[in-house]
Amino acid sequence: MRKLEKLSLILFSTIMLIISVVLCLTIFGWLDYRFVEDALEIAIKNEVTSKILLTLSIIFILLSIKCIFFDSSAKDDEENKKGILLENSNGKLLITRETIENLVNGVVKGFDSAEDVTTKIELDKENNLNVFVNLTVKENAVIKELSTNLQNKIKDTIKKASDLEVKEVNIKVKNIEPVKDIEQTTIEGEK
Repeated sequence: MRKLEKLSLILFSTIMLIISVVLCLTIFGWLDYRFVEDALEIAIKNEVTSKILLTLSIIFILLSIKCIFFDSSAKDDEENKKGILLENSNGKLLITRETIENLVNGVVKGFDSAEDVTTKIELDKENNLNVFVNLTVKENAVIKELSTNLQNKIKDTIKKASDLEVKEVNIKVKNIEPVKDIEQTTIEGEK
């Protein structure tokens, strides 16, 4: 948040707190409403005070409109949802989710025991990377060994390619595909 926006938010919150406390005290009967009415009348009838109140009111109206319709952080948040934004003194680099997903899919396809694969990447606000892999494995695969090897290989590949740390690699085996023998394929082909 910019300093001006933060300062205006603090000021606006303070004024709203004061108004809320005065209203509560008046409703509970601990503060006479005529006192509040007299204070407002004096403030409005005084030329200097009324100009200050008018200026503050206009500023708060404009800030409210800006906050409601023109969110300054929305563009940055939109870019962060698309991927990971890295910055250095030379400029910015956006690594998209699709790039990381394609990288993971390439790693998984390099394993003979793995078949059909879908990947999902999640990023939290601290740019922690969580990888979710759904795959089909061949019937002769040792699933525990395959998943450990995949997790390590995915983390290493992403680290080498993008210098990003992967928090988690979660693997879900959605199906086991039977291995077709050459003889079985030949017999089915002859039928």
